[in-house]
Amino acid sequence: MKLNELSPAEGSTKNRHRVGRGVGSGKGKTGGRGVKGQKSRSGVAINGFEGGQMPIYMRLPKRGFTSRNKKQHAWVNLGILSKAVEAGKLDLKGEITEADLVAAGIVRRIKDGVRILAKGDAPKKLKITVTGASKAAIEAIEKAGGKVTVTGPVKEDTAE
Repeated sequence: MKLNELSPAEGSTKNRHRVGRGVGSGKGKTGGRGVKGQKSRSGVAINGFEGGQMPIYMRLPKRGFTSRNKKQHAWVNLGILSKAVEAGKLDLKGEITEADLVAAGIVRRIKDGVRILAKGDAPKKLKITVTGASKAAIEAIEKAGGKVTVTGPVKEDTAE
């Protein structure tokens, strides 16, 4: 096989449709735009325009709020940690950090920190340092003989 003998598979490519190139092409004269009117002219972009009627995106009520400085944590379930330990990706001899989780391929990006959640069984004697962890996850790890060090900001109780 040579480079000059290569060709695409049968039916996989089509010729591009050349609009406005004569009556015989089937898309000649008006070029598929119809006759007259705003949409037949060039330079018209009217997305969301409803002919003067109030557009639907303006008629519907706006709800909710999106915080611009919201924290985005990468989260890890206990079950995923125990699978990684069984597979030999994590070493339980030393203390596991967020960088170790990335190196093991458990977390792709640290983002604003790593948070541990309590889904699944905790690995035995796990010592880990993370930005955050749920109360249930901390209890499960300590119950299995491990230790969790949380480095992130602690929420203060404002209810008095």
